[in-house]
Amino acid sequence: MAVEGAVSGAEVPVEVGKIMGKRNLITVLGPTASGKTELAVQLAYNLNGEIISADSRQVYKKMDIGTGKDLSEYAVGGTQVPYHLIDIRMPGDKYTLFDYQHDFHEAYNEILAREKTPILCGGTGLYIESILKGYHLPDVPPNPGLRDDLEQKSLSELTSILSDYRPLHNITDTENKKRAIRAIEIEAYKSKQKSDATTFAPVESIILGLNITRELRRKKITDRLRTRLQEGMIEEVQSILDSGVKADDLLYYGLEYKFVTLHVIGKMSHDEMFRRLEIAIHQFAKRQMTWFRGMERRGFIIHWIDASNSLEQKVEQAYSFLGR
Repeated sequence: MAVEGAVSGAEVPVEVGKIMGKRNLITVLGPTASGKTELAVQLAYNLNGEIISADSRQVYKKMDIGTGKDLSEYAVGGTQVPYHLIDIRMPGDKYTLFDYQHDFHEAYNEILAREKTPILCGGTGLYIESILKGYHLPDVPPNPGLRDDLEQKSLSELTSILSDYRPLHNITDTENKKRAIRAIEIEAYKSKQKSDATTFAPVESIILGLNITRELRRKKITDRLRTRLQEGMIEEVQSILDSGVKADDLLYYGLEYKFVTLHVIGKMSHDEMFRRLEIAIHQFAKRQMTWFRGMERRGFIIHWIDASNSLEQKVEQAYSFLGR
């Protein structure tokens, strides 16, 4: 049966809930600039669903252009598709994986209670895997004494300390000293606990991945970066700094907010900022794909969809996977 307002030519499985079985969640993942949001929103519109974001920076208010929220994409045919876990914290707050798990499950259960289809959408692989695998995470309090000791060490020394606790799959933990210190603080706390503070069961999901060629991804990233700068990304960072958020706090968020902040405070020219940020985003997208391929090695089945296809083709392919 065709759904009113759906992409032309795409048809929804008659009983998608039954076809999915125990899998009450659809996950749409992919690297930056692959078109995740567009596909997830269209599926949510067609399947009476709601989006739960899996983006570690879109949780912050005011950080709109740099994080690529593109909230206008959540409207289809004049209808607003509900979304969750976007604009829920102020810049400068430290939002943890522990926080995300709790917020996700609250939104997820509310969506199910409304008898709607939850769709997890994003590119933060750690967030996605923490939900699907059911990570057990403690709520780690600050340890001022440990922080003071670690502050005296170099980033390379901190990286070495962290690697003694666990393999460094997530290299963003060692992107700067503040992140590395927090990661060590968490691992040190966990090593002393007899049991985990929280337990969430794994969530069964059909996983759809947007597969984009390296050449197309690089072009879209570069084009999008130019567009975001034209749309006022530098002014957005300046406004956040003017509101009282410290430069170090924006640097903590990395990528756009790291390099644009360095430009705004006079430590980097515009040309250098663009060049280094462009390289950093390309490297980030590569790390995202490395994480997703790692998920497959860890037992997750990801149904890949060609990102260069039309939206209609992507929706039809998504339905074929939902019907398996």
